[in-house]
Amino acid sequence: MTTLYRYSFDKRLVVFWGAFGVRPAKDGVTLTDDGRLRATFGLFKLETPLENVNGAHITRNYRWWTAAGARGSMKDDGLTFGTNANAGVCVHFREKVPSPLRRKGHSALTVTVEDLEGLTEALTRP
Repeated sequence: MTTLYRYSFDKRLVVFWGAFGVRPAKDGVTLTDDGRLRATFGLFKLETPLENVNGAHITRNYRWWTAAGARGSMKDDGLTFGTNANAGVCVHFREKVPSPLRRKGHSALTVTVEDLEGLTEALTRP
């Protein structure tokens, strides 16, 4: 069954996620029937087989200026699709996944979805 995990939006940060064309009713993280993880963030998309996921965990309490929008990490090669500063799921990859922001790829993706526990459990279940 295909499952969409929608983003949790902080409307005060709309200028940061809205600039990317994010659509609250359509964007989020999808786990597909054919075994893929697809994260859409307006104009940006990252996709990989679920077999490439090497774990996931919940992270919390971000600084607002580092949490909202599509951005690469200043500390590593991680990517964030952020819509709030409260919490998200950090998804780790076995092999780096390319995106429009980094052709060499990302070893992790943080997504600020509504159902943190549901996405984490779905990605860490054997």
